[in-house]
Amino acid sequence: MATTSNGTAVVTLPTDTQILITREFDAPKHLVYLAWTTPELIKRWWSGDRGDVTIAEVDLRPGGSWRYVMVANGGFEVAFHGEFREIIRDERIVSTEVYEGMPDGEALNTVTFTEKDGRTTLTVLVEHASKEHRDMHLDSGMEDGLQEAMNHLEQVAISLR
Repeated sequence: MATTSNGTAVVTLPTDTQILITREFDAPKHLVYLAWTTPELIKRWWSGDRGDVTIAEVDLRPGGSWRYVMVANGGFEVAFHGEFREIIRDERIVSTEVYEGMPDGEALNTVTFTEKDGRTTLTVLVEHASKEHRDMHLDSGMEDGLQEAMNHLEQVAISLR
């Protein structure tokens, strides 16, 4: 039986413009990567418990784009998009991220997947252009939604075994 890690994502602030998210999963990195990058699987975890993902588009290549849209429980739409800068399968993804409600707040995300003893540590380094943008990101309630999404991501990755 899998031992899940519900609610264990750790959010730290390495600099005035960065957010670092670290979470361990009870699944090998190729499955966490697959769940992270496959549109049908993204729809199962990305919104956490906050709504339904209606669009998950992924063109997984350097220069390719991604876009996720969800209808939140309150009935309003939330959308994000970006461009992939670097892809190393099962290891690292670097991409931009833009919340469409704040289009001038582009961030650069570096996602890494490392495995030890069949468990994966996922790290997401979010780099904003300014402290103001970083703080708006933090103040959006992102951490609660993040915990929910990471819990679902783990369940999706485990289900792929």
